Amino acid sequence: MIEVRPFGEAAFQVTLGDAADPVTLSRVHALARQLTALRSAGEAWGAPVPGLTTVLVPFDPRTWSGDEASERLDRLAGEVDVEVVPAPPTTHRIMVRYGGDGGPDLVEVAERLGLAPRQVVELHASVLYRVAILGFMPGFAYLGEVPEALRLARRETPRGRVPAGSVAIAGRQTAVYPAATPGGWHLIGHTDTLLWDIERDPPAILRPGDHVRFEPVG
Repeated sequence: MIEVRPFGEAAFQVTLGDAADPVTLSRVHALARQLTALRSAGEAWGAPVPGLTTVLVPFDPRTWSGDEASERLDRLAGEVDVEVVPAPPTTHRIMVRYGGDGGPDLVEVAERLGLAPRQVVELHASVLYRVAILGFMPGFAYLGEVPEALRLARRETPRGRVPAGSVAIAGRQTAVYPAATPGGWHLIGHTDTLLWDIERDPPAILRPGDHVRFEPVG
């Protein structure tokens, strides 16, 4: 399923599937890469914003009419599987101190899941995670999927402040909080890796399509 719909006067939302499955996500990332390459080559696209099943694509209305941009996007979306060779993903290794003050929910998570804390750590660190999307706040990467044995609904009562570097799980996903913020995920560890730095180019070290491996330390 491909659908190109206006999103304001200078952007379109391209839908590439009706479910957030690995195939659709691969096509989303491929289209975003294609548009980024075309933008770098001088075409009048803005920076694409990939979602789980969609890509938000700004364009310059001074260069193309809405109809022209829509036709171009429809063609690119239809050909993305054959025209775009997936780029080798960057793999990031993030060192994590599980439990303790940095992971205050580890013991409770283990009890609710019927596991020992050690098993929660082993399971969480056993997966090569994929960055699905960035959202919620700058540099916040939704990583999936956690092993089925670790799937747990969000906390009933969110925290007013989650420290930067907190490693958390909720539902099918895991994440690292790039800055201090309120949050309702379960905190199982902490990392010193700085995921977001406005002085860095680009500020976020994780990008959609990248891989993440968590490694226990301490």
